[in-house]
Amino acid sequence: MRTTYPEVGAARAPDLVQRNWSLEAPDTVWVSDFTYVPSREGTVYVSFLQDVFSRRILGFTVATSMGAQLVTKALDQAISIRKRTNPSFTGQGVIVHSDAGSQYTSLAFSQKLLDHGMAGSIGRVGTAYDCQSVPVGSW
Repeated sequence: MRTTYPEVGAARAPDLVQRNWSLEAPDTVWVSDFTYVPSREGTVYVSFLQDVFSRRILGFTVATSMGAQLVTKALDQAISIRKRTNPSFTGQGVIVHSDAGSQYTSLAFSQKLLDHGMAGSIGRVGTAYDCQSVPVGSW
């Protein structure tokens, strides 16, 4: 099942990461993606945000549709988690990298990034990690 549908003509953030995954601190780059899980009750979608440096999942959402709300709720959760451990965390300067799916080019997601001083970064269609080599078992 395909989950990435780029919206034709949608404004798209530049690729600020350029596949440079060697970072020296947390909260520099977060990566966001989602997938689907078929079940007897129907398909559910799971969205997540991961800190690239620590590889920690900061936020995730499960929903029965793959609209913008799926990814904005995961972003809200990630910000909330960071604020819980560091009350002065604002998100300012964090790069949130994703693929070019319509959820990530949506006004709702873009506005949420702006509200928190985060920068959107979009790589190629269908791959938030842009072919990053992730060692097996590192998740």
